[in-house]
Amino acid sequence: MNSNMPIFKAKSKPTPATLLIKFFGENQAWRETEDSLEPLIDLIRLIRPLKIKKLETVDLQEIVSFFNENDFCREQFSIYLKEIIKDKKFNKILSDAAILQDVDFIFEVKKRILAKFLPYQPQKDTLEYILNQVFYKANDTIWINKIPLSQLEELYWLLKFKSIYESVEPNSVLSELLVAMDLITQRISGRALETDVIKMVPEFDDYESPFTAFEKELFLIEDRIRNSENHFIKPDDLSYAQLLVLHKQCEDFVEKAFHNSSKYGISLRVNQNLLKIRQQLVRLKFLISLLIIEKGSDKRYNGITLVLHLIKYNCYKNNVRKFIAESTQLISYEITQHTAKTGEHYITESRQEYFKMFRTALGGGFIVGILCVIKVLLSKADTSFFGHAFLYSMNYAFGFIAIYLLGFTLATKQPAMTASALIKALEEGVIKKGKDAEKYKAFAILFARVFRSQFIAFVGNVIMAFPVSLLGIWGIDYMLQYNIAATKWEGLLIDLSPIHSLAIFHAAIAGAFLFLSGIISGSIANRDKHNQVYFRITEHPWLKRSFGKERTVKLAKLYRKRWAGIISNFWFGIFMGSTASIGLFLGLNLDIRHITFGSGNLALALYGANYAVSDSMLFWGVFGIGIIGLVNFMVSFSLSLGLAFRSRAISLFELRFVTVSIWNHFKSRPISFFFPTEKKDKSVVVENYLHVEDQK
Repeated sequence: MNSNMPIFKAKSKPTPATLLIKFFGENQAWRETEDSLEPLIDLIRLIRPLKIKKLETVDLQEIVSFFNENDFCREQFSIYLKEIIKDKKFNKILSDAAILQDVDFIFEVKKRILAKFLPYQPQKDTLEYILNQVFYKANDTIWINKIPLSQLEELYWLLKFKSIYESVEPNSVLSELLVAMDLITQRISGRALETDVIKMVPEFDDYESPFTAFEKELFLIEDRIRNSENHFIKPDDLSYAQLLVLHKQCEDFVEKAFHNSSKYGISLRVNQNLLKIRQQLVRLKFLISLLIIEKGSDKRYNGITLVLHLIKYNCYKNNVRKFIAESTQLISYEITQHTAKTGEHYITESRQEYFKMFRTALGGGFIVGILCVIKVLLSKADTSFFGHAFLYSMNYAFGFIAIYLLGFTLATKQPAMTASALIKALEEGVIKKGKDAEKYKAFAILFARVFRSQFIAFVGNVIMAFPVSLLGIWGIDYMLQYNIAATKWEGLLIDLSPIHSLAIFHAAIAGAFLFLSGIISGSIANRDKHNQVYFRITEHPWLKRSFGKERTVKLAKLYRKRWAGIISNFWFGIFMGSTASIGLFLGLNLDIRHITFGSGNLALALYGANYAVSDSMLFWGVFGIGIIGLVNFMVSFSLSLGLAFRSRAISLFELRFVTVSIWNHFKSRPISFFFPTEKKDKSVVVENYLHVEDQK
């Protein structure tokens, strides 16, 4: 090795102690820095752990020990901190951060996503600006909360921070706290008195608004705090006790409104209003707790708690996932409540119900067979992509509506409905009764009923769609001497093969559309309930005068029973009919595959080829129909199951026990998954559940 070659040493990583000496040592470099926040930003960057999840505590003992041993650095750092936060406003963090800012769901989501990439920067004279620059990572609040409280209290004492209760002058900490509380209470009072919100809680019509009473009581307490010598209140203060009672009444108002959503329905706007009021009440409860001092140490503790919460609120203000989860949970609950009620009719129990399902599935297969023939005819129309999309969509839409109105069954429409019914059973009929082993066993029996109901519906659809399509194409050929599938049979057959086409992917798309159609049905039913459509029809003066009251009531009942289903089937037809054309327009291989249509298309392909199809292609066609049906079911059912779980706040951990129980039941009674075998006394829990639902 050449002795003249320079030796490069790895640059040692700075420590909090070296950084504190650099900025707050004898030379007082912090006074010369161009950016006053640079020392604090660099210090936090050194403290911030790289891996937070597995970390139990964040130890600041090194910094605490350094300040104990270096009085000059400690004093300089204390002066520095007090200078950069002096007179900084922060009431908007307390009143706005991590609280819904707009009841427009889409606008709020877009705003938060944009802020993730291009954060909003407030004026430099605010504390929010400092927090944005120093604690700019969304997970900063996680590791900060892992710092031992004892170390924070020691740092609070070493840096000689004053109590937040020393002054109520403008821009002081306590003044900013009181200003934030005033802002929140005024906003709550106004929002809670909006017509759509009051309509959700008619029980409070004859009483004074608890929000108005709360605002008055809080104003009196704030006035006492501002004008008293101590600037705080004791926990045994009667006014404080009265304030808590009024706060509880406000919470009851919101909870009652949410609870009444099952009776009156709820719109997304009202849901957002109620969520915002709830969040503001939670924030107020925390801020009120900061006004209470029982012993001297509470002043220091409250000061530290306030700082930790300011950081937390600022870090979470643009949280998108939590916002979407909170905003959609109740709406999804109401939607799945509707689909659960519909899904109960798709669960067969007795042999009579089982074979009735088979007959209605035959009817569904009959109509689908006709739709398959019509679609091939429409494909020969000389029109644009949009023209074909429109024609196919109308064919599907009116066909699905006919199946629905005639009381027939389209097998793949069931999973989106029955998934919600299963979770409703888990929540109401099973999970609250019996021992763990019994409740999961009862659920497994109910699942077996769902599975066999789906199985017999598949069978009925498939075995009817095939001969009807075959008869239809034969009839056209017989009368017109024209084989409409002569040039299309190969494509129809290849589209069914899971190895020669993207049949599985296309079947998954159809499953997603089935899920969406269930969402649409539940959404419309919830919207109509909230808008009191049934009542408005029954009391419509022109309808009563023209048709009579009895017929008007019948019309209203028909609307309530059928309209949501008609619209969801219409949109399902639009989805199914336009996907391929949209794929062609975008240059993507998009299409749909549905098990019942697959059966009809197989018949058309065989006739179009004059039955001259290789055994291999015939095998993959038949096998593909089964795979398509399985994928249709799995995608639709899993999406619906996930939504139902989330809407009822049931942990997905429950799935493990449910799955084991279903598997054990399948091993002991496999036939029950395909044919009704249970006796009436097999499951008291399930029987009770189904009996209660029948009464409803």
